Amino acid sequence: MAHIDANTVLPAEHIQQAVASGRVSQLHRGDRYADQGDTFDIDGETFEVVEVTERTLGDLTDEDARAEGSENLDAYRERLNQAHEHFEWDDDATVYRHRFERAE
Repeated sequence: MAHIDANTVLPAEHIQQAVASGRVSQLHRGDRYADQGDTFDIDGETFEVVEVTERTLGDLTDEDARAEGSENLDAYRERLNQAHEHFEWDDDATVYRHRFERAE
């Protein structure tokens, strides 16, 4: 367990603000950027990484998309296409789900 910089797991300010407001509770990334038990701060509030799970893009569901701030999986795919140049959805691509909660 370590205290990490929020930028390590949440790469953009708008994502950090979505986490702080409770709109986002997990983020899938192409690499593992934190471990379970790690903590980070946003605007003076501490959050804990409660789970890091290896998955594939094909495992993602509408529920996952909503936890990441999208309306559904189709909207999530479109957001990824817009955010990442040359992105191509591959159901077999490995991703890491980082789930976090406000620390008590």
